[in-house]
Amino acid sequence: MAPKSLKKLFSDTLIYGLSSIVGRFLNYLLVPLYTYKIAAASGGYGIITNIYAYTALLLVLLTFGMETTFFYFANRERDRWRQVFSTSALMVGIVAALFVALCFAFINPLSTTLGYADHKEYLLMMACVVALDAFQAIFFGRLRFEGHAWKFALLKLSFIVANIALNLFIFLLAPVLAESHPELMSWYRADWQVGYVFAINLICTASVTLGFLPEIRDLRHGISRDLIGPMLRYSWPLLLLGIAGILNQVADKICYRFIVPGPEGDVQLGIYGACVKIAMLMAIITQAFRYAYEPFVFGGSRDKNSKESQGVVMKYFVIFTLAAFLAVVCYMDLFKFLISPQYWDGLRAVPIVMMAEIFMGVYFNLSFWYKLNGETYWGAIMSTIGCVVLLAINFIFVPTYGYMACAWGGLAGYGVCMALSYFIGQRRNPIPYPVATIAGYFALAVILYFATTLMSDLTMGWRIAGGTILLIIYAGVVAYAERDLVSKVLRRLLHR
Repeated sequence: MAPKSLKKLFSDTLIYGLSSIVGRFLNYLLVPLYTYKIAAASGGYGIITNIYAYTALLLVLLTFGMETTFFYFANRERDRWRQVFSTSALMVGIVAALFVALCFAFINPLSTTLGYADHKEYLLMMACVVALDAFQAIFFGRLRFEGHAWKFALLKLSFIVANIALNLFIFLLAPVLAESHPELMSWYRADWQVGYVFAINLICTASVTLGFLPEIRDLRHGISRDLIGPMLRYSWPLLLLGIAGILNQVADKICYRFIVPGPEGDVQLGIYGACVKIAMLMAIITQAFRYAYEPFVFGGSRDKNSKESQGVVMKYFVIFTLAAFLAVVCYMDLFKFLISPQYWDGLRAVPIVMMAEIFMGVYFNLSFWYKLNGETYWGAIMSTIGCVVLLAINFIFVPTYGYMACAWGGLAGYGVCMALSYFIGQRRNPIPYPVATIAGYFALAVILYFATTLMSDLTMGWRIAGGTILLIIYAGVVAYAERDLVSKVLRRLLHR
């Protein structure tokens, strides 16, 4: 890997990571806020978890693979990449507008089917949110294509900060003002907490659109008819891939209310959804990596060292994500205070969900062989198989084992996708991944995880001390195994 390219990858990952990791960390403030202010027994957090699962699926449908398609065609058509951008953004915008119109037209049967007949406004607000998110996705993709990482980070963080500020006002300050100054707070309803969550999201999402006013001017290029066909042919397998992929993440949260109907289903889903938030550290890392790595791979696909680079990057991705996994499980006694004790029963699902997220990240890294070859249908096939595995485990085992079956279903689904992508990819476009080394790091992390379970009868202080020792062991083993890289880094630092 060329030093300049590697430096560019790392610097972009740092900036994208700043917006994702710092942003998500700040967003974690909402998890204790919601779980301490919305009682587990009310099922309110279960409703939030369920509706956000729907929006994640809808976002994939409304973008229909156009974000990756934009990267692919913008790199192939560099002399008219603005035309590619305009075509992508307008196609997504038109589909998103039609979606919102249909939701408003058929809200009565839709809300009844989904179990929200008494709260149609929840669905309408989130329909607008997901439509705006889909439209903005192409604009954020453009920022990544142009290398405007700082603007990307600023817009992402501005949304997070505004979202947190409004939530803190509604859940902490508004109730106090409603008692002390009722004449100013006649609009406030203490029983509409879930509704405020969605309303705030809509306000903040709409505000972000203003940050794209300079880019919106390029929509004057319109839709290029000669691009529509090739772009849709490239994107439809990505759509299937995206649907199957996102279902691996949210199908359990969508199906849970149908498998376990009624208030009890909302309560259990709320407990599971709150604890899964702790495991989302893996999603933060893989998302930050994806934002920088996708344009890097597409832009450097003609580099003769590209395959070797992908193998090296995969190894370091696994090293750092496993370190994050161990950090969470070793310090679970601290991380658990992110949520109210009412939700702690679901903490046993966290390690399983985190490992599933690592599998998803590995699967993403393995996916470039078919994206670069234009054979995106392979991704759709493999993700569909993984999704079927996940759904089967959910429908068979959730009635007996509850949300723990959701966690194991996600692990199995991503595990199948990861294995299929590796073995098929090595036949069609072999890449020299250091499989033995990566497997060794996984084995080490699993052994250290089971070591943490042996300390369950100790006091919190001893558990934290023991976890620290286990993390030092992991770091020591990795440092020794990667001693050549470590020595190079140290020499460079010492010579500065």
